[in-house]
Amino acid sequence: MSTESPVGNPPIRFDTKIAVLLREDLEPWQRLNVTAFLVSGLGTTVPEVIGAPYEDGDGVSYLPMFRQPVLVFEATKETLTTAHARVLSRSLPRAVFTDDLFTTGNDHDNRAAVRAVGTGELDLVGLAVYGPKNAVDKVIKGARMHP
Repeated sequence: MSTESPVGNPPIRFDTKIAVLLREDLEPWQRLNVTAFLVSGLGTTVPEVIGAPYEDGDGVSYLPMFRQPVLVFEATKETLTTAHARVLSRSLPRAVFTDDLFTTGNDHDNRAAVRAVGTGELDLVGLAVYGPKNAVDKVIKGARMHP
């Protein structure tokens, strides 16, 4: 996604970051699924991350999307656990996806699966976080950009 503005305006620089951190051992389909679920949480709870609706040249309308890039990272299970502790200590907006959610089939069961496990015992496979760049960078420290 380009951050260059139309009509020769200077590029837009964001002082915030949207990051998704995935456990490195996920299958490709799981990575895509987890990423989609995680960012949906941010988009519905943090309204400032959403831009204006789109419209094509024929006037057909499309839903708004994030106003800034979403950066996807991967890490070991241990790094993901550490990132989770960091995001909680910084009280940043976050979404989690646990391994248990691969076996549920609906939102009610998803929430029940997370609720059934204590914070420190969550088997995390993904984490999304939004906030000031420096704070997000500290949360995901030790992760690497997803290939």
